[in-house]
Amino acid sequence: MKLNELEAVVFGGKPLVVGDADRQKVEMCYQFLADFAKDKVIYGINTGFGPMAQYRVSDENLLQLQYNIIRSHSTGAGRPLPSECVKAAMVSRLCTFLNGKSGIHFDTVNLLCEFINRDIIPVIPEHGSVGASGDLVQLAHLALALIGEGDVFYHGERRLAADVMRENGLQPLKMYLREGLAITNGTAVMTGIGLVNLLRAKQLYRSALNASVLVNEIVSSYDDFMAEELNRLKNHEGQNVVAAEMRRLSAGSKCLFKRAEKLYNRHDEATFDHKVQPYYSLRCVPQILGPIYEVLQFTEKILVEEMNAADDNPIVDLETRTVYHGGNFHGDYVSFEMDKLKIAITKLTMLMERQMNYLFHDRINGILPPFVNLGVLGLNYGLQASQFTATSTTAECQTLSMPNYVHSIPNNNDNQDIVSMGTNSALICRRVIDNAFQVMAIHHMALVQAVDCLKIADKLAPATRKIYDEVRAIVPVFIDDTPKYKEIEQLIAYLKK
Repeated sequence: MKLNELEAVVFGGKPLVVGDADRQKVEMCYQFLADFAKDKVIYGINTGFGPMAQYRVSDENLLQLQYNIIRSHSTGAGRPLPSECVKAAMVSRLCTFLNGKSGIHFDTVNLLCEFINRDIIPVIPEHGSVGASGDLVQLAHLALALIGEGDVFYHGERRLAADVMRENGLQPLKMYLREGLAITNGTAVMTGIGLVNLLRAKQLYRSALNASVLVNEIVSSYDDFMAEELNRLKNHEGQNVVAAEMRRLSAGSKCLFKRAEKLYNRHDEATFDHKVQPYYSLRCVPQILGPIYEVLQFTEKILVEEMNAADDNPIVDLETRTVYHGGNFHGDYVSFEMDKLKIAITKLTMLMERQMNYLFHDRINGILPPFVNLGVLGLNYGLQASQFTATSTTAECQTLSMPNYVHSIPNNNDNQDIVSMGTNSALICRRVIDNAFQVMAIHHMALVQAVDCLKIADKLAPATRKIYDEVRAIVPVFIDDTPKYKEIEQLIAYLKK
């Protein structure tokens, strides 16, 4: 499955259909494991779990063993994960099962697919995973809903899974060989959160491009900072992609200056009223957003690989006719990418906050009133207080950008002696992304106020004029002081479309 296909399922409601070839793989793997396991010791089928693997489980208790891992590990705490993250996690788990490497019965695949397609969202607490033997605790809550013993969100209400399943004509999942372990033992939750984070981060990146072009139009920057000839000399792909996109977005603008026309003729002035070079937050956008673009590209590669991977343990391999015990459930790949992504989005947020500060600081920009205040200075305050929100939120992003990938704490009787903390990394990254949307919303209010202050809407490039019109449809031009918290919420929703 590709990222756009996941997006269509999670945010577009596109139904999932399991093809005959995938069904056959799952059924053949299950049948092979059923035969193979009859006279062998296989972890999690006839042994205990984790440090308890040294204990053999008797044949009459094998099915109870699978229920026990679900019930014993349903120990999460904290707020429920957002529905879009849980749905993405379910899709990720389904993709793992469709590899035909898990030894599960097809009933598991079928019920999981029904939950996804009917928007039955298991209640999964945010805390519980150390991201090493997968997301054991959170995925146990997913499994608990599948066996009809947990809670779900359905049509916006939190309800008993058993009641919702009964209404939908669905039977609770029963255990076969290793359903309990297979559902709980993988990286699906951190991957699901990570994929939603990535989709949101891409939206922020596009908004940052739009804002960066618009702010340069507002101050009539010289446009050579985005020139192809200049940027290609730096060699980096991301920088050149950003510069090219800025040239596209600014095409048709009547606001940007040409250096050759303004400065490359003889001048006798001792000082220049217009800045010869913009500040770094305006001029260095390709160099700042370039590496962020490349992080987004690599994060997508890693997360899509993880979503489509066989990430549980043990792995049942039909080709070699054996069962492999290893650590494919370990979440280091996801954890590392979430740390890199949150650092990238924090830097993007810092860039937006600095551009905003440039617009608000009349002694720096020299063309706008303080805080783009269109009212009476001293009586009215424009967006002065909105900057407090943007600055404090940016500061929180900076604090949250401390790497989590290196925060391993041994646990599980030291069986899990080095762990990824991947789900924590993904959750912290999500907080950074949510913060970034708040700052971005305030910055967009500042941008359109600046445009109206200078009366340059008709001189904007078509692409940025479209952004101006869409933001103004949400936040009309304002002179008097009014509360802005509702407009910030509305702009966040607009930026996430």
